[in-house]
Amino acid sequence: MAVHRFANPARFLRIARVATPIVFALGMILTGAALYIGLFASPPDYQQGESVRIMYVHVPAAWLGSGGYFSLALASAGWLIWRHPLAAVAARAIAPAGAVFTAICLISGSLWGKPTWGTYWVWDGRLTSMLVLLFLYIGYIALSAAEGERAGERKGAAILALVGVINLPIIKYSVEWWNTLHQGPSLKLTGSSIAPEMLTPLLMSLAGFTLLFAAIVLMRMRAMLAEARVEARSRRLAEATA
Repeated sequence: MAVHRFANPARFLRIARVATPIVFALGMILTGAALYIGLFASPPDYQQGESVRIMYVHVPAAWLGSGGYFSLALASAGWLIWRHPLAAVAARAIAPAGAVFTAICLISGSLWGKPTWGTYWVWDGRLTSMLVLLFLYIGYIALSAAEGERAGERKGAAILALVGVINLPIIKYSVEWWNTLHQGPSLKLTGSSIAPEMLTPLLMSLAGFTLLFAAIVLMRMRAMLAEARVEARSRRLAEATA
């Protein structure tokens, strides 16, 4: 498979060393520009007023929470099926970043919900399934750490990641399957109901946060590979002096 061209950690590190600062810089520029336009230049919503500006953080966070978990599941599948050397590293790098963005989604959504619904939290289908997603991330992180401590292959964590994928369509279609307070999707592949002056910074924010997410994952992968290299060298030195 072509993906195995990048299975060599040394080759991956050479690519990641160049790509990481570029991806991070582009992400910072896009995110900064998007937040400036969204917070100061775009108009308030005719119904939600100034509170709609939370959208420029909430929507990208929601996208990266769900998209990050899908990437986590793909990486876990790569480890379970093909034993791809970097797949487990990628999964462990993705999980904390995805959990943070999911938490940001829940917090920003609660802040948005107070002026919109009159309450910070309801057991709405979308909110509840996003909370379940956060628990899945936390469960994966905890199980992966426990398996790592006992020198396991993290099969249990990978299986949990794959089982948790069933929650993603529930998140996506919850606003259509149940009568919920959460509004339906305003941004679809077929079009958008968002005004252009608000849509432009939103798309910039989505792109910027996605690039930052990618940069964080690359940095974490590089750090974990460096740590593994130091541990392997320490073991060899200990064996040589034993």
